[in-house]
Parts: sequence; C-alpha cells; structure tokens
Amino acid sequence: MSKKRHKVLGIIRRYTLLFIGAVLAAVGLEIFLVPNQIIDGGVVGIAIMSSYLTHLPLSMFIVLFNLPFLYLGYRQIGFTFTLSTLFAVVSLAGWVAFLRPVPELTNDLFLAAVFGGITIGCGVGLIIRSGGSLDGTEIVGIIIDKKTGFSVGEIVMFINLFILGSAGLVFSWDKAMYSLVAYFIAFKVIDLTIEGLDESKGVMIVSDNPDEIADALMARLGRGVTVLQGEGGYTGTPKKVLYSVITRLEIAKLKSIIYEKDENAFVTIHEVHDVLGGRVKKRAIH
Repeated sequence: MSKKRHKVLGIIRRYTLLFIGAVLAAVGLEIFLVPNQIIDGGVVGIAIMSSYLTHLPLSMFIVLFNLPFLYLGYRQIGFTFTLSTLFAVVSLAGWVAFLRPVPELTNDLFLAAVFGGITIGCGVGLIIRSGGSLDGTEIVGIIIDKKTGFSVGEIVMFINLFILGSAGLVFSWDKAMYSLVAYFIAFKVIDLTIEGLDESKGVMIVSDNPDEIADALMARLGRGVTVLQGEGGYTGTPKKVLYSVITRLEIAKLKSIIYEKDENAFVTIHEVHDVLGGRVKKRAIH
C-alpha cells in the first residue's frame, strides 16, 4: 500500500470515528440526559443549562460556546486537532438538533444518568481516541497548568465540579447529584474506550535467571523482551534488567512464568497508555 493511500485511509477512518462518536454523544444527551434535566460536564453542561434558561436550541449553544476553545486549541495544540474538534462539534450539534423531537427512553433519573453516562462516555472516548475533543475545559486546563502548580486533571475536575454544582441552582439538587453520577460514569467509560479492555502494561524484571525468563516470555506469551544493563545499588553487581509490554489479561500468566524460573525475582508493573512498533502481537498463552 502506498503512503498516499495509507494516509487517505487513515483520514477516512479518523473522521468516521469522529462522526460515530458525535452520534453516540448526541444520543446520550437527547435520549437520556437533557429530557430528564441531567447535565454533562464541561462546555456541553453549560450549553444544556443555557438552553434551558433561554429556551433557545441546545445545538446553537454547543457550537457557540466551543468557538473560543477551537481558537485556543489551534494556538496551543495545532491545526489537525482543531479541524477534528470542529468536525466533531458540528456533527454533535447537527445530531442533537435531529434527535430533539425523539422522545426519551426513560423517565427514571437513575437509569437516565447511568445509560446517558455510558453512551456519552463511549462517544467522547471515540472522539478523543481519534484526535478531537468536545470539552474545551481540557484546553483551559493545559493553559492554566503551564502557569500554576495544578495538574490538568485537577483543573478540569475543579471546573466540572463547579459546572455540575450549578445544575443544583438551575434545576434541583437531586438533578445535580444525578448529573454527578452521569459525569463519573462517562469519565470511566471514556478511559475504557480510549485504552480498551486489553490495555497495555509495562513490566520490568530483575532476576538471577534473566535469559530463561526472557526465552519463556517470548515463547509462551509471544512478547518481545528488551535487555537493559544495570547493577545492584548496594553490591555493585552487574544485573540484566528485562523490559516487556503485555496486556492486563496476561499479568497472571506472566507472574506464573517468572515464579517458575525465579521465585525471588523483583518485578514492577505499570500503566502504558500507548504502544507503537515492536513485537506486540498477541500469541496464544500456554
């Protein structure tokens, strides 16, 4: 496949996922949350409350309130991100307007919060995974993070708590609490959508039998292993340190393999948010 064709297919795939993500987010809003006066966090949450107070279309506020963040995103992150975000925002606004006449699926506030959060989380997760965004508070968080000691996550959480708390003044405090439930569920589903069920883990192994463990990992898990040269901090003895990337589902088997070869091995396992290249194709565990 030529590089040009590969690039075109990549663009088509990205915008297809952005479109699907926007549709899912619109369904979560118009079929579950908005009819039950439950809001989402971020810019969309502000748009929902503004639409309720002014009786103007929600789709208009979604586009209007995102315009300043599109400019900030262009300045801080780049053109590709801005274009992807613009496409996602316009798609979301269009589908929100299209689904406006469709009746809600449930009037039960708890069910609306749960399934609205799940649907929106899937949609936003797909959009973020495809290089776009629906929430301008993340861009604000990046800018403030550069000038303060707070992390992006802390800033976004503070902004969203303020927005979700405002739902208590606009609607009622029980609606604000259900909004918090929906936001928490959406937040967790976004992570799951971005990382997947088969999320990767990085593993570092210090052992007296490094060669045997490396061979076993390659043969039985089908994972590449990198050998790093180290030494004991106390003894100064040279040590081989093994590094590999596995999936969460392979952790138990990894521990079993290591224990078979060296029950005194020192092992650390940490999160890996993305993997590019290398020998990471999964092989049947045996």
